[in-house]
Amino acid sequence: MGVISDGRKALTLLGEAIANRRARTDLAHRLAALTPLTPGHFKIAVYFADGKVNMYQMRQWYQPLAGLAEKWPVVVLTRTATAAAQLLEESPLDVAYVRTVRELEDTLEEQDIRIVFYVNQNAKNFQMFRYGRRWHVFINHGESDKMYMTTNQFKAYDYAFIAGEAARERLTQALWDYDLDRRTFAIGRPQADHFAGRLPFVPDERTVVLYAPTWEGDRASAAYGSIATHGVSLVKSLLASGQHRVIYRPHPRSGVSDHGYAQANREIISMIQHANHADPRAQHVYDQGIELGWQLAASDVAIVDISAMIYDRLAVGKPVLVTRPVNPAAEIDAGGYLQECEWLTVEGAAHIVTEVERVRDDAEATARLRRWSRHYFGNTTPGEATARFHAAVDTLMERWEDFAAQEGRNA
Repeated sequence: MGVISDGRKALTLLGEAIANRRARTDLAHRLAALTPLTPGHFKIAVYFADGKVNMYQMRQWYQPLAGLAEKWPVVVLTRTATAAAQLLEESPLDVAYVRTVRELEDTLEEQDIRIVFYVNQNAKNFQMFRYGRRWHVFINHGESDKMYMTTNQFKAYDYAFIAGEAARERLTQALWDYDLDRRTFAIGRPQADHFAGRLPFVPDERTVVLYAPTWEGDRASAAYGSIATHGVSLVKSLLASGQHRVIYRPHPRSGVSDHGYAQANREIISMIQHANHADPRAQHVYDQGIELGWQLAASDVAIVDISAMIYDRLAVGKPVLVTRPVNPAAEIDAGGYLQECEWLTVEGAAHIVTEVERVRDDAEATARLRRWSRHYFGNTTPGEATARFHAAVDTLMERWEDFAAQEGRNA
């Protein structure tokens, strides 16, 4: 078994190497046709050392950063060919491909970078930390109660942009000798201000239900996926009601390690296709798009598994049902929002129409949701998080000016 596993790993690494080589060749032609970046133009950089597989971490920041770039020009510094090619194709931001440290240094010397943002904890971030006279700021790629959100790696950055009070409490409990008042800025979820867009359906009187399950997991303790246990039953009932529109957005890895889970996923997709064929006015959606936001804003009720999707929905402040895992080994954090969330059991999934109406009309559930939404993200009024994001950047720019002036006087 070990030999087979090692063989698979070797094939995976070989495939990645070939993909990177092809990407570098294609990228070289694309870069040669681009106009060089204007020297001294950019004030903010987003450092992204990951490959294409983790592009979702960048995508959710596209619109907030594009808005910020109207005042403070932003460039993405990417270290891999696959990510660079994808960014050049889809990002609204300027991109610099800096594969080598030498190329990175040349770009920093050419540009007036005062703030560097990081969306993850890639080990290559350490290569960027060596460059002083600029603020290194961790902005992360989401909000949750995972251990990742309390790592001691926060201390490696000059500052961190966090979501709200829940994040403050986690960091206070986890980190020793860390000045949260000075080194963190609570900005909410600026992405939520961009959770609109063109819908793939025409709104009508139907109740829109988003079902966004995660994958099956690679171990029992993380078996949070609900497609095989809850999903088929609940989607079948919602499609049959004639009163609901389903947006089905499964995790892209759904079914990679469990045949039954993959089969359940295919069954749901097939049911949606048949339902739309039988009644084109239903306009149910099987969503595989790269953009996440309109689904959260357009849905009246969301059904999600234990995943980051819970917190994306909380940022919107609209009704959400969380599927309760069937596997008894699945670890459930008893703290945070999950201690008071609206659980959807397997039994409840069989009566999903009733559950959807209940969570929409339950005044106590609505009050709990709003309280937790504010605890995690602060004021969720549209535009408020963006204003806090911009204000935090302005403060850091002012601090940069102060230190630069002090250095000039001492020179």
